[in-house]
Amino acid sequence: MPYIVDFENVSTTGLESSPVAEALAGLRANEARYYRNKYGHVFTVSPAEEVPEVVERVSRILKEERDIVISSRPLEATAFEVDGLQMAYVFYESGLSINVMYSIEAGGKRAVGFKLADGMEIPEELESRFKFARQKSKLAGVIRGSYFVIKGEY
Repeated sequence: MPYIVDFENVSTTGLESSPVAEALAGLRANEARYYRNKYGHVFTVSPAEEVPEVVERVSRILKEERDIVISSRPLEATAFEVDGLQMAYVFYESGLSINVMYSIEAGGKRAVGFKLADGMEIPEELESRFKFARQKSKLAGVIRGSYFVIKGEY
């Protein structure tokens, strides 16, 4: 069942099994606030098993673009369209959040972003491949993030 992410009253609903559930909830709320403020979009997530096509699309892009397979269990996912961009998010039990930004227009921005919840270790499958920049967030504490540009067509 879809869940509207409240960025004013942060909740760990759906993320309870994560060892960094509070920080991951803050990270998820940070994304919800961004989309509400920038686009007026209500950020809604579903249990990953209810939207397998979103998880499979993100996994496929990671595998085909960089031969990356995420070992952590996906907890929640969402996909939506804003301002000519198809967005997909997967939140993993480890505290990892992955988003795919894919411009509908040919030649537009297309990238995969990684964000690590405060307190989690860099996943082994990403550690040697990416450098993570730090960003402070009132909702999420310190977020570490990285990205890569998508070259293929999906």
